[in-house]
Amino acid sequence: MTDELELLRQTDPVRSDEGPWRDRPLTARAEHRLAALTSADAPSSTPAHTPERAARLPRAPRPRRTRRLLIGATAASAAAVAALTLTFSGVSTAPAAASPTALVVQPDAPALPLDEVARRAEAYARALHDAPKPHRGSHLQSWYLSMETGPDAQPPVTIPEERITRWNPDGSGSELVVATDPRHPGRPVINDADGTWRTVNDGKVLHRKTYPPGTRVDDPATGDGTLPARPPADPDELRSYLSTFYSGAGTETQPLLMALSSFLQEWTPGPRESAALVRMLSRAKDLRPAGQVIDRLGRRGQAYAYRGTDASGGSMDGTLQLVILDAETGRILGMETTLTKDLPDFKIKSGDVLSYEAWMP
Repeated sequence: MTDELELLRQTDPVRSDEGPWRDRPLTARAEHRLAALTSADAPSSTPAHTPERAARLPRAPRPRRTRRLLIGATAASAAAVAALTLTFSGVSTAPAAASPTALVVQPDAPALPLDEVARRAEAYARALHDAPKPHRGSHLQSWYLSMETGPDAQPPVTIPEERITRWNPDGSGSELVVATDPRHPGRPVINDADGTWRTVNDGKVLHRKTYPPGTRVDDPATGDGTLPARPPADPDELRSYLSTFYSGAGTETQPLLMALSSFLQEWTPGPRESAALVRMLSRAKDLRPAGQVIDRLGRRGQAYAYRGTDASGGSMDGTLQLVILDAETGRILGMETTLTKDLPDFKIKSGDVLSYEAWMP
């Protein structure tokens, strides 16, 4: 389903890809004029109210080394919200972007039980004579919701990024982060620069770094060091392994899904590990078949839903999490978190997508 911003673009008689009014970042002169118009010295019938801090709810925590924030979507207490805020500084030059619509379950396709997908994934892994092993690193396309609070807060915007991380056995590696939205190739996208929204060209490199040998090393057997050990291919051992990523993952479904997101940012599983992950999920409490979906990269998969409740510890109350799997191989294609209740203070409504993570080979 096309989001609201795309509908507006389609009805705009002015072309967005050429001409003086095309989509592109503001020039320095335009930014200066915009700042002058919105500054405290500009004429105004009412005094300007400075929005409070920008909050960025949906990012799942990455182990040991990142600025990724907890995906606490409840905003049930001021303390929880304060822990998730980012400073909003300067004048935003980015237009408000509509949140992408949630994935839609296809009514004409049957929902497969997790046991069936696990059986298929195990058969697929057994049929491979030389199955690829898991490797450190990941290829992730993500969409995260960034927002302000306060009476004059701007509507939330969605921040799309592509991230490629690779680590080698000698501890060397590389990281690359690019601002891009594959749903709208070639069009400018919004970037959150430490709490300040701005438009950047599609494909703009936000972060690039290489690391020399010895930067991240560990003992493959024990995991002692700066990297977790290689993931096991046994479902029970794998769940115990994931509990090292997120507290409570060994017993509860909500922390398990948080740990799974963190794990997939560190490792790309092989077929045997993917099969073990699906078998492990089939034993998780309250993870229900939702049906077939087409993900944001156009891939067909089976979705499984977990509805956050107060019983889950509060941090996911009011959210619905989907895990999207390849029905034949068991590979995890993505994870989506949507809100199931209105949060007026953040100008977000039930059904808004807080985050979507799509993993690629």
